[in-house]
Amino acid sequence: MTTTVFLIGGLAALGIAIVLAVISITARPAQGGVATALATIDSHYTRHATEQSGPERDPFAALPGWLRGLAVRLSPSGVAAKLQRRLDLAGNPSGWTPDRILAAKGLGLFILGGLGAVYGLRSVGMLIVATAVGATAGFFLPDILLYNAGEKRQQKIQKALPDGLDLLTVCVEAGLGFDAAMSQVARNTRGPLAAEFSRVLQETQIGTTRPQALRAMTNRTTVPELRAFVSALIQAGELGITIADVLREQAKEMRLRRKARAEEKAQKVPVKILFPLVFCLFPSMFIVIIGPGVITIAEVLFGK
Repeated sequence: MTTTVFLIGGLAALGIAIVLAVISITARPAQGGVATALATIDSHYTRHATEQSGPERDPFAALPGWLRGLAVRLSPSGVAAKLQRRLDLAGNPSGWTPDRILAAKGLGLFILGGLGAVYGLRSVGMLIVATAVGATAGFFLPDILLYNAGEKRQQKIQKALPDGLDLLTVCVEAGLGFDAAMSQVARNTRGPLAAEFSRVLQETQIGTTRPQALRAMTNRTTVPELRAFVSALIQAGELGITIADVLREQAKEMRLRRKARAEEKAQKVPVKILFPLVFCLFPSMFIVIIGPGVITIAEVLFGK
């Protein structure tokens, strides 16, 4: 009897040990899987063109590494993080990475600096000035292009946000959940706002909480309306407020803000038109209207 009890106890302990071992083995890959999935999403949005384009299609693959090193030395500390931040704001364009931008800065420094030197060969002073101006322009040209791309993308997000929120509100009021409604917006619209909504859905599907995914979206944008919308959405979730009511109020506020921006731009039109009128249209009108009179006065006074 005692032998039977010991045998049953040993088998039970062995079974518990096997179950614990299986749980520990399967739990670790789950955490690693979430981290790996997040890294995969980030790499898809930051370097998704690097794997698709081989060395023969990469225009920066043949550049020497000292061009990047030169750009790093001439740039302030933390330039890679700043460039990555600007790339996030620009939507991580295809083939744009911090290393490639730094290499392009070094290449532009030499190319435009050389063109400036060729232009200023007439004199020593002109040579120095033209070379310095060309090298400076070539070094900062990639930064200007990247900043311009980021600004255009943020303007597109700001412009598409009221319509996106209207569609999101309609879907939620029709009975869909918030994630399903966001999926409908991402599927039926185009542009950077739809891409950001799609990325939020991907991050939530692999284990990230909704507030974390929404805050990450605001970190990739500078649109104040989007930040206000996300803050209201997160507070509504924490306080237990109905999401449909929050979406309805936010959509109404976004429409009012869009109307105010349109009125503001309309008020700026007369000021913008003033300078072309003064410097282009008025001189032509003066020549057409006063010109014949000036000719007649010259003929009468001077006999010509």
